[in-house]
Amino acid sequence: MNNKLGCLSPLALVSFFLAVLALLISEILNGNAMFSPGALHAAHANIGDDCGQCHAPFWASERMTERCLACHTEIQAELGDSSTLHGTLVNGADTPCQTCHTEHAGPAGLLTVMDTASFPHEATGFALTAHRTRSPGLPFACGDCHTESIARFDQQTCLNCHQQRDAAFMAAHQADFGANCLACHDGHDRFSHFDHAQTAFALTGKHQNAACADCHRQARTLTDLQSLSTTCESCHLKDDAHAGQFGTNCGVCHSPEGWQPAQFDHNRTAFKLEGKHAAAPCESCHQNGQYKGTPKDCYACHQADDAHNGQYGTTCETCHTPTDWKNATFDHNLSRFPLTGAHLTVQCENCHQNRVFKGTPTECAACHREPNYHAGMFPGQACSQCHTTTAWRPAQYNGPHAFPMNHGQEGGRLNTCADCHQPTLATWTCYTCHNQAETEQKHRKEGIANFSDCLRCHPTGQKEEGEGGEND
Repeated sequence: MNNKLGCLSPLALVSFFLAVLALLISEILNGNAMFSPGALHAAHANIGDDCGQCHAPFWASERMTERCLACHTEIQAELGDSSTLHGTLVNGADTPCQTCHTEHAGPAGLLTVMDTASFPHEATGFALTAHRTRSPGLPFACGDCHTESIARFDQQTCLNCHQQRDAAFMAAHQADFGANCLACHDGHDRFSHFDHAQTAFALTGKHQNAACADCHRQARTLTDLQSLSTTCESCHLKDDAHAGQFGTNCGVCHSPEGWQPAQFDHNRTAFKLEGKHAAAPCESCHQNGQYKGTPKDCYACHQADDAHNGQYGTTCETCHTPTDWKNATFDHNLSRFPLTGAHLTVQCENCHQNRVFKGTPTECAACHREPNYHAGMFPGQACSQCHTTTAWRPAQYNGPHAFPMNHGQEGGRLNTCADCHQPTLATWTCYTCHNQAETEQKHRKEGIANFSDCLRCHPTGQKEEGEGGEND
């Protein structure tokens, strides 16, 4: 029965537990040396064999990083400061110290081990994009730049290295932009073959040959470079030969192809040149070299050409255009007497005789004298009561009329004035329609002797009571 248990026999189990107990006692008595991977660095010699100072027991919630920071309080302070090396690299991340820092490599072993190829150097504010290799093609080591400590960097290292490569360039570069290399350079080498066309101000014409410092004067930081004004006057105000008459927008006339000759685009001003104005010499309007404040009204230049002697005032553009001064077209609708109907085809001189325009009367009777037929029947010469601009004839009376004007007409058609008023408007007769002989004979039978005043009995054209037939 016991042979079947094999290694699980009571004697075997007792032997196992006794061996484990012996190992634990030996490890405790030897300061855990049995499990140590190697000797500590000289900087940690004071720890000795007390592994618990760094290694928390497996049942504890504390980690090794927390025990590291309990001793390295200066690193604990850096973690909250983004301007420091550890604060920049960790940047709030839960990064264990042993990611970069190692131990148990002996008293002289390395405490910091980093893979320079994958190290996030750009997190420090300076990328290694342009610093992969150094002359003669050897890869950069941390100590090439960090000569004192990996946590320190002296910019003099930049100057020493680059002066060896091109001393003349560095001397001019320092004079133009100072010695604070990191104020503009971030390691991407963006200025080595800088393409200005990628900015908001592409270099064209003579700007392409200008030195950087010609425009970026006293620039000492990247902000200084980027905040430079792109207006012409920021550089060329000293070249303004116009004494400020044209303002400061030099680009209206000048271009990067050359400060001279200049080409002025008048269409960009408040007075566009059209028609014959486009061919007029500048000095025709801008006399004595005066540009700013030149009047824009027509009369200022064309007063001598006014054939109307001021009758139309000074708004020449009412009739004239820049196309041709003589080819004028007057829009009568802009006046107090808009032209309608047959007036649209009347020649100007029919109303404006002897070239008199201002003060021309607007009453109808001024042109359409009252005919003898009216015989003064319309006080004030109110022609519009009957006549319209569509045609002088036929006319239709629209004023008050006691006698029905549709008398004797079917369908409500109106009689004409001449149907009743013969030979003038001052007289009237019913015998145009009613036979005079028959009417007189009929009325004699009724004892009526006065046949000249029909309206005395028929004031509205109605029949007398007892009469038959149509209205008299």
